[in-house]
Amino acid sequence: MSTLSLFSTGNYSVPGGTSWYLADLGEFRGKQELYTHQSPQRLKTLREHALIESAVSSNRIEGVTVDPQRVRDVLVSLKPLFLDRDEEEVRGYREALTLIHGHAADLSISEETVLQLHRLTRGEIWDAGCYKSKDGDIIERYTNGSHRVRFRTVPAAETPESMGSLVSEWATCLEERWVHPLIALAAFNLDFLCIHPFRDGNGRVSRLLLLLQCYHLGYEAGRYISLERLIEQNKERYYETLEQSSQGWHENEHDPWPYINFVLYILKEAYKEFVERVGEIQAPRGSKTEMVMTALQRLPVEFTLTQLEQACPGVSKDMVRRVLGGQKGKTVECVGRGPGAKWKKKG
Repeated sequence: MSTLSLFSTGNYSVPGGTSWYLADLGEFRGKQELYTHQSPQRLKTLREHALIESAVSSNRIEGVTVDPQRVRDVLVSLKPLFLDRDEEEVRGYREALTLIHGHAADLSISEETVLQLHRLTRGEIWDAGCYKSKDGDIIERYTNGSHRVRFRTVPAAETPESMGSLVSEWATCLEERWVHPLIALAAFNLDFLCIHPFRDGNGRVSRLLLLLQCYHLGYEAGRYISLERLIEQNKERYYETLEQSSQGWHENEHDPWPYINFVLYILKEAYKEFVERVGEIQAPRGSKTEMVMTALQRLPVEFTLTQLEQACPGVSKDMVRRVLGGQKGKTVECVGRGPGAKWKKKG
């Protein structure tokens, strides 16, 4: 009852598209060290920005949000005062990220690590760091009030055994090379989400484990580019491929490749963005100005000031407006009036 166990048989073929992803990622990994020795100040800015973006995006995917004007207080202050549970959980995710970025080599893929990451992301809630005690299916709810069961997860009574098997299979898979490690990484992520070991917080822990396993395999783009932000930007595809690959999972009759390819796509996009960012040659800017300019590049051709502010968590409104104003007539132009005015990129 797992994707990893399917690969243990050797009775599978890797789709052509997957092979292309693996080749591209292998090339990026080979050049990784060259890029990480470029512009220390730029890399420092990327790390700081990625940390904030990851904490905000991963929680926002699950409907946990923080007022943009509170982001810096919540994520940067040494002893923040939380206004609600959402702020506590976003800060907890940031603490989990800091742990991974600083101590990945010391964190094995084990049940202890999984529970520790969950404990950090869930704060002081009663079941933080504990597997679910009641069965809980994944329900999709619609705006008209109706709902459907999207996936039936592993029962609570079977969860500890399933998680034990999953981490054991991960270690054996890497040791015996059942499949390419990056395919194994994506398969592990799929199996974790299908087991759904916690009452809440499964998606966030899955993304933290993805980052940690990338570190273990030597793919470190996630240190500088937020994988969580890229997943959020492709959220519809994320849920679509997850549903496609989870159908028939309990019977070992599922097709894991849509979700595996999605994960590999996210990693490739992270590397592409990383290379573009460190390869840029331009006049040095301050850290926050760099964040605004980077966010501006990612927005559509037409955008609003509010969209730009939301894309710059931790940067004040005044700073966003100042940077945008400095680009007026150069790279952007305003095509309306008032706070809801549209802005348009030139060229």
